[in-house]
Amino acid sequence: MKVLWLSHFIPYPPKGGVLQRGYHLLKQTAKYHEVHLLAFNQIDLIGPLFKDVDSGVKEAEQHLNQFCETIEFLPIPCDESPFKKKALAFKSLFTKYPYTLNWLQSVQYEERLKTILKKTDFDFIHFDTISLAPFKHLCGTTPSSLDHHNIESHMLYRRASKESNILKKAYFYQEGKRLERYEKLFCPQFTFNFTCSEIDTQRLLDISPSSKAHTIPNGVDTDYFKPDSSYTKSNRLIFAGTLSWYPNIEAVDFIASEIWPKIKSKFPETYLDIIGANPPGNIIELAKHDPQFNVHGFVDDIRPLLNEAKCYVCPIKDGGGTKLKIVDALSMGMAIVADEIACEGINVSDKKNVLFASSPQEYLTAIENVFTNSDKQQNLEQEARILAEKEYSYDMIGKQLADLFTQYLTKH
Repeated sequence: MKVLWLSHFIPYPPKGGVLQRGYHLLKQTAKYHEVHLLAFNQIDLIGPLFKDVDSGVKEAEQHLNQFCETIEFLPIPCDESPFKKKALAFKSLFTKYPYTLNWLQSVQYEERLKTILKKTDFDFIHFDTISLAPFKHLCGTTPSSLDHHNIESHMLYRRASKESNILKKAYFYQEGKRLERYEKLFCPQFTFNFTCSEIDTQRLLDISPSSKAHTIPNGVDTDYFKPDSSYTKSNRLIFAGTLSWYPNIEAVDFIASEIWPKIKSKFPETYLDIIGANPPGNIIELAKHDPQFNVHGFVDDIRPLLNEAKCYVCPIKDGGGTKLKIVDALSMGMAIVADEIACEGINVSDKKNVLFASSPQEYLTAIENVFTNSDKQQNLEQEARILAEKEYSYDMIGKQLADLFTQYLTKH
């Protein structure tokens, strides 16, 4: 069948978070169906991964052309300057849609979509975020799907509950409230919705009981992310994630201020690797004064660093969806110490394939267990890899989505 894939970002390269999910679901769908891609170019997402945005776009186009029938990228109007984003955030307080929906409003994208739909008769149209839902009315009765990388209103409510600044708290809460109203409006209009965890599927159904909803979990390329026994593990901790994303910023701040001093005191020979584009200034400054505290920025291939680390630490306490960094670490066969929220929606079990921790002392105790108990470390590593292979391979997950397109088209 012919599938039009509408995306809020260029799904390449598959380097962390939303890029991995977008890339692999697109690629796997293209194994079974003819896929046409119309994507916005988020320059803040693709820019840090290449020497410049233009070279990144060119490489993405060359790669995605290998399995997409057609490809087209368009700019996001508010990406033209940081001032435009801030102005839009303020303006959205007084507009029909909340910021999450206004962000992608584009006359150019709308006109291009109209032209594509006139030219080609698609069997299915996929929307990769609710931020694209305002374009749904252009698609007539063509069957459609909507991916929820997070349940956006829930994520905003959670962020509001944790925010100490009263103005920001009020802003996030009202954004969540308004967005929930549109989730109730838009989600039933799609042939089916899908989320990345059973928890998020239930959250969606609680908001919109009449919607058709399925779980297509976040996954991992288990052939790419696999342990390499030729590396020698040492007392190294590691965290990886795009460091312009607020839950990751909070996590590395917690590592630096609360976990790292305790670990250094207990295990003076320990090293820490922080990986991710756009590291905050305070973390970079700390690395200048501590040779064992390493801030790498974006790393094209993080597998060597993962293979050398004895423990993956992930104190994320915010955000939504499921964390691909955890699934990657499982696939690499790593001993993981993480907050329960960081593992939300992933079928892990405490003390079997992950160690849960919340307070600084709990992190110290769990990491000490990994560093000093080789049997425990090896059991965690083995069980992590088993879980990744059994439940989170993108080959299997991608086929689930491709089959859903076929299933619903047959019903239509």
